[in-house]
Amino acid sequence: MSDFQTTPQSGNTFSIIAIVLGAIGFLLLPVVLGPAAIILAVIAKNKKEKLANVALTVGILGTVIGMIVGAIVGATLFG
Repeated sequence: MSDFQTTPQSGNTFSIIAIVLGAIGFLLLPVVLGPAAIILAVIAKNKKEKLANVALTVGILGTVIGMIVGAIVGATLFG
């Protein structure tokens, strides 16, 4: 019998998805993709993923900067 204990592997799945959504949300649909990235980053933080803080930062910055860029582009095109 083996003395090794198996522990569930902790991946960074939620963190990576949150980073990707936050980065895409910077340029495209920050109102939709930004909050999704933030929610996934919080889930990753609760699961103690290593990249959770990075994902949360990218999600928040992607949302805020994406909205600012969108407002500037919208004002330039339609204003």
